[in-house]
Amino acid sequence: MPELLDLAQRIAADARPGEQVEAYVSWHRDTDIRAYGGEVESLSSAESSGIGVRVLVGNRQGFAYVGNLDEGLAREALEEARDNAGFATHDEHAGLAVPDGVPVAPLELWDDALGALATEAKVALALDLERRVRAGDARIRQVVSSDYGDALGESAIATSTGIASSSRRTTCYLAADVVAGAGDDTQTGDGYTVGRGPGDLDVEAAVRDAIERSTRLLGARKPHSARLDVVLDRRVTATLLAVLAGTLSGEEVAKGRSLFAGRVGEEVAVPAITLVDDPTNPLAFGAAAVDAEGLACRRNALVEAGRLTGFLYDSYSARLAGTRSTGSAVRGGFKSTPGVGARALALVPGTLDQREVVRLVGDGLLVQGISGVHSGVNPVSGDFSVGAEGLMIRGGELAEPVREITIASTIQRMLQHVIAIGADVEWLPSSAAGVSLAIADIAMSGD
Repeated sequence: MPELLDLAQRIAADARPGEQVEAYVSWHRDTDIRAYGGEVESLSSAESSGIGVRVLVGNRQGFAYVGNLDEGLAREALEEARDNAGFATHDEHAGLAVPDGVPVAPLELWDDALGALATEAKVALALDLERRVRAGDARIRQVVSSDYGDALGESAIATSTGIASSSRRTTCYLAADVVAGAGDDTQTGDGYTVGRGPGDLDVEAAVRDAIERSTRLLGARKPHSARLDVVLDRRVTATLLAVLAGTLSGEEVAKGRSLFAGRVGEEVAVPAITLVDDPTNPLAFGAAAVDAEGLACRRNALVEAGRLTGFLYDSYSARLAGTRSTGSAVRGGFKSTPGVGARALALVPGTLDQREVVRLVGDGLLVQGISGVHSGVNPVSGDFSVGAEGLMIRGGELAEPVREITIASTIQRMLQHVIAIGADVEWLPSSAAGVSLAIADIAMSGD
């Protein structure tokens, strides 16, 4: 870790008068294993490292990168970035981040046990997951895949504007994709578990999830169309929140591509809704101590008690809006420049588990999965229309499974019609957490 930061600082220190220079240095090691039929179908392990350099001259930005940690090549990238800046379009808002005095949270997101885990042990985890899913229910006809994956990464950022920060993190997961059957009917489902290290993985939970999600939809039929209350499963809520994350981006708001533009201070949801992006929560899959520009990550409340309080900003979008960065810069790695995004978006939970939320709804629909989100959700108008599957709710209990349906509303109406928020928070491998969420008056299209 110190070596990466030292290298970044040496590159940033070469800024010429009138220049701003940023060096982003990273190293990653990833392992992916797939088991099928009691054998290893595929195994890959790869390391990647590189340096991305940004140069700002007269509000013109140039960028270049090199795919290794050679300092000589990094300096060549610096010269290339300088050259590229000369051809760039002038942008009055262009510039690097500057220190803002926000302290860095003392997060520990690295598990030494993951780095020490032998490949044989990783293979054994994938094979064991497959075996246990097969043995868990006679209706499981096929384990399409049983996967183990992990990632170890370190990065450092230094700028000529005074930023010098570094971070490291580990993540791992187990996932099973299965097919269940009864007679001529088949249904698919999946289950997974995630963590910082192997000790965090709950194999039994992944097995139980995969079996339940596939078998409980057996016999599903297309229901009659209706307007009803729905309970969104935790994973569905996480998908909805990921959509909301884009509408709460300061850059999207500035460009007029958000349904929340110009609405700060308005009541956009029921009072029970408080929506927070908090990368300093170590439980979040996307937790981070510093953002992709080297500023401290922090807790950002976006909706408080139903009222819209603000948006997420990196330094560029903050300049567009005439405000300050919220420490929300993200980037895909050393080959790209930063943008703005959520890392750990979550609703403040309620007090009920999913079973209690279902009882509260009484009659309605539990939505287990949705499809067509990218084409069916409009972040500007708020229109929401997606394919869905799940189980009907009758008398406060889960009843017959249904599929081939569409649920429709608008994001604005959904936020204003929330009935209950579950206590069953699940941190998923995404930028948002899952939680059971009950919403009134949704249109369900079937027969």
